[in-house]
Amino acid sequence: MTIAAVATPPGRGAIAIVRVSGPDVREIAARIVRSQSPLRPHVATTAEILDEDGATLDRGIAILAPAPHSYTGEDVLELHIHGSPVIAREMLRTLLACGARLAAPGEFTRRAFLNGKMELNAAAAVADLIAAETRGAARAALANLAGGLAAEVGRQREALSRILEELAAAIDFPDEVAEPERGPVASRLREIERELRDLQRSGEVGRLVREGTSVAIVGPPNAGKSSLLNALLGEERALVSELPGTTRDTIEESIVVEGVSVRLIDTAGIRAHADRLESAGIERTMRAIEQVRIVIVVIDGSVPIDAGARDVLERTAGRERVLFCNKADLGEAGARELRPHAPICGSVHDAQTLASLRAEIARIGWNGERIDLERPHLASAVEFDAVREALGALARANVTLEAGEPIDLIAGDLQQAVAALGHVTGDVAGEELLDRIFARFCIGK
Repeated sequence: MTIAAVATPPGRGAIAIVRVSGPDVREIAARIVRSQSPLRPHVATTAEILDEDGATLDRGIAILAPAPHSYTGEDVLELHIHGSPVIAREMLRTLLACGARLAAPGEFTRRAFLNGKMELNAAAAVADLIAAETRGAARAALANLAGGLAAEVGRQREALSRILEELAAAIDFPDEVAEPERGPVASRLREIERELRDLQRSGEVGRLVREGTSVAIVGPPNAGKSSLLNALLGEERALVSELPGTTRDTIEESIVVEGVSVRLIDTAGIRAHADRLESAGIERTMRAIEQVRIVIVVIDGSVPIDAGARDVLERTAGRERVLFCNKADLGEAGARELRPHAPICGSVHDAQTLASLRAEIARIGWNGERIDLERPHLASAVEFDAVREALGALARANVTLEAGEPIDLIAGDLQQAVAALGHVTGDVAGEELLDRIFARFCIGK
């Protein structure tokens, strides 16, 4: 059936785009598009856009993309109209009155996949690209949009299929075909397992790029936490005062470190003797410590370490943390005490200190992995689950080989691995799987 939707965000703008796809597109176009010359494929044509009764709704641009040379692989009509919510709404109502139905979320891209216009993981990358909040996230989504992940996983799937074919030939024709040698088969399976584990690791990095990470800035009062937040942001976001206890609530802002969105949370200073309101802020600080990936512990490095600083250090022990001795330009009494713990010593007013803090956030947050935004990576939970299932099947096959069991017993595990990887390449994609993937999409895409 023919589907229609507004493809641009709601609200006023210069233009709105309404998209139609399906078998009735040409008939609908003949009814609602009036132009001096006939619509030509992929040519933007100035036209009057009519309602179902022939009254003029707007003057805009119509673009016809005939099947199969369109986004969905079907006949597609795009109407570029003025960006009034009223006009867009009336345009969509007209299309529904002409026989189209409202598209479901992601249905245009789903039809593109079903019609062979893109790989399944590339289709999922469309949603990631739309949702990208940093340039790094957009680049990572584009790497998957090119279809490289399907090709990479497809090679591993093909390698497993070849082993299965050799096993099947030996089982079916034992007199004519020799059984595959155990050693080479085990070596090939280990290589496939290594490639899949590399994909797993790059997928975790890709997830980090898409979703970002969180960092809490904690420490005793007046250590310079809010000053650090302002310095990393490059603007005066948090109120700074020499009076202890100025920050009573958490303040959240985001920066980008090596292409990754990092949510910074400035917290209330932690100290034992606090009034009721300040204590509430400290409780929120402790919750923030539990919820974030990394903690930056800010200590006044110009004075000896006191009980308050030691309390903060104890509370954050065992967490992924960065020790920062601030105010080193005023003295190093505290810095000398903490130096065996390899803290960063400096000042929030020093550019090199801020660069060191960013580098340390990246080192801890990325688990030492290099972020390669050009490499295709696992993105969805479906893909992670598929590779995890395949690795489990390969592990069982390796146990069978190492135990000296008949080599044909690994066939079932290899078949399971091949089927699991098919969820990544799109060769195995049921309706439930497609529903899970395209549920993340917006209507109109």
